[in-house]
Amino acid sequence: MPRILGVDIPREKRIEASLPYIYGIGPFQARKILDEANIDYDRRAKDLTDEEIARITTIVQNNYVTEGDLRREISQNVKRHIEIGTYRGLRHRRGLPVRGQRTKTNSRTRKGKKPSIGGKKK
Repeated sequence: MPRILGVDIPREKRIEASLPYIYGIGPFQARKILDEANIDYDRRAKDLTDEEIARITTIVQNNYVTEGDLRREISQNVKRHIEIGTYRGLRHRRGLPVRGQRTKTNSRTRKGKKPSIGGKKK
């Protein structure tokens, strides 16, 4: 497997589909990176030369925040919101949806499993 920024990208997939395995790079950024590196979207990751992988790596390192740095930045932003007591921070602290979704129904991902209420016997 080719390694880019410490991430093993799948060999058999097209390079356009393999680059989004790196945290912080989506399909659009993958195409921009490949355009800048002059690499065809349809090439398989296993067919890339070491020089092409090095070009992709330098482009990503110089122009994008990815992997650990991005995760750290996001967690610091969340902690900052919690610390200064914004509405978003309060929602993070309580484990509720942050972006205005309804909570009467749905939002089970954030709220967790619904508490069971014991069955009544007559």
